[in-house]
Amino acid sequence: MLKRLDKIRFRGQKRDEFLDLAESPNASDSECNDDLLMKPRVSLKDAEELRDPAGPGSIAMAAAIQDYQRTESDRLNEVKGHLEIALLEKHFLQEELRKLREETNVEALKQELEKERSKRVDLEQKMNEILKTRLEDSPPPPSKAHGPTVNGTGEKQKESFSSKLWKWLYERFGVYIEDFRFQPEENTVETEEPLSAKRLTENMRRLKRGAKPVTNFMRNLSALSSWHSVYTSAIAFIIYMNAVWHGWAIPMFLFLAILRLSLNYLIAKGWRIQWSIVPEVSEPMEPPKEDLTVSEKFQLVLDVAQKAQNLFGKMSDVLEKIKNLFMWVQPEITQKLYIGLWMAFIASCLLPYKLLGFIMGLYAGIKFFIIDFIFKSCPKLRDKYDTPYIIWKSLPTDPQLKERNSATLNRRLSGYEKQIQPVVARGSLAAGVPSGIGREEESGRAYSTKRGPFHEVFNLSENERPLPVCENGWRCCLINRDRKMPTDYIRNGVLYVTENYLCFESSSSRSASSKKNKVIKLQDITDIQKYKVLSVLPGSGMGISIATPSTQKPLVFGAMIHRDEAFDAIFSQYTKIIGSTPSITVTNSET
Repeated sequence: MLKRLDKIRFRGQKRDEFLDLAESPNASDSECNDDLLMKPRVSLKDAEELRDPAGPGSIAMAAAIQDYQRTESDRLNEVKGHLEIALLEKHFLQEELRKLREETNVEALKQELEKERSKRVDLEQKMNEILKTRLEDSPPPPSKAHGPTVNGTGEKQKESFSSKLWKWLYERFGVYIEDFRFQPEENTVETEEPLSAKRLTENMRRLKRGAKPVTNFMRNLSALSSWHSVYTSAIAFIIYMNAVWHGWAIPMFLFLAILRLSLNYLIAKGWRIQWSIVPEVSEPMEPPKEDLTVSEKFQLVLDVAQKAQNLFGKMSDVLEKIKNLFMWVQPEITQKLYIGLWMAFIASCLLPYKLLGFIMGLYAGIKFFIIDFIFKSCPKLRDKYDTPYIIWKSLPTDPQLKERNSATLNRRLSGYEKQIQPVVARGSLAAGVPSGIGREEESGRAYSTKRGPFHEVFNLSENERPLPVCENGWRCCLINRDRKMPTDYIRNGVLYVTENYLCFESSSSRSASSKKNKVIKLQDITDIQKYKVLSVLPGSGMGISIATPSTQKPLVFGAMIHRDEAFDAIFSQYTKIIGSTPSITVTNSET
């Protein structure tokens, strides 16, 4: 151990009391050398003088005796202090190493290096191919025959002409031919940004600004259909019907698109052009705050997450309804679409396109300007006769399908239980046992957790089972502040309430009856509080504090989503056991 401690660097003041290297376990190599130079090793004569009380070295002997008289506890305290300093230095060095790794970003550099290597290999292959083609196209070397003939000169001229032609073609069109060379696609991994409240808020604002033109366009169309401005809607209806009558519907839409782009060009050049059926309401833009507290940042993240949740929920509902419409989830609805598509297909085959376009444009104009206005003004008519609206509202989403399936399954099970109930009652009467008690005991034995039967997991009697309000339990974490080890201080698991006990099943327990599980008798509870673990977070907290005589500090069941439901269940069951006037204190703690 002393040899290991020699490697630890001590940054405090050098101690001059060390007599030898063996007595200074915390000194570094340099310090040892200094001590050797300043204090040479004691010779045998000097040692004899130290042993002799009448000798001239009595002062040195007294100092040596004082050094040897140091207790083992003092030395251990010094070693402990040096170890703490060494651990702190190790921690600081690890932090610096982590920062250096983040700054250098070795993985990104490796990816860039691999890309450059692949590019270099591709360039070398291309150069080799070009050199091979040039060597093939180059004229062969002259023959060794001394007497050239007329045929040989003619062949050489042909070969030189063909090589020049190929060379000219390659220089002229080789660049374009290289563009059609097939290459494997590069799989680039995009780096994901870490979660940031500021970045999340900025992205939501960007999404809102990007969707603003679309929302304004849809709002103007809705105002045009609902006749918000009577004159504007009447003019638009007359122009549209006239264009459809003369077969100019498509040129009209193209002209409107060109007009919109022209107006956008003028607006980009600085012109102030504002045309809208519905007046735009400018929302006040709050300047972004730079210095936010922890609670403000948490509340900001919650607001943005709520908006994102609602937006994603609406998009998911639309996509799931479209999917269920085409997947025959409800056959009576998809059947209408199927018949309509067949009728449209037959009409497109039999009717001329000009007449078909006139019919479609006429129906779209009447539907948009007249029928929709009537349905919006009279909701009862819309609920009865608006077929697209009725179909869209009746289309189910995936969560609604799950609820329907679970409801039908429960109805089937209840009907099956009603059918077998008389048989069970007769059997229980024949055995001389009341039917209600038999069913209760049977359900108590049948109930089990993920680890095994409930009474075996918590070493309870067979009649102890969770109350109906917590059959699946409440997900939470147990904070035992009497423990000092991190693994025992916080445990994740599930909390149950029975008629007489409060049971906590740890998720890290590997066996059925584990010591990590916690069982508290309701009669032993002396205090119950609604507890707030972190005071910086908004709200009233998500924890329950329970005090018992066996614990010095109250146990805290935190991170409970249904905290109020669990608190009411525990308190009501306790009052049933103790009586109408419980002796516990029920308060809300904000610390």
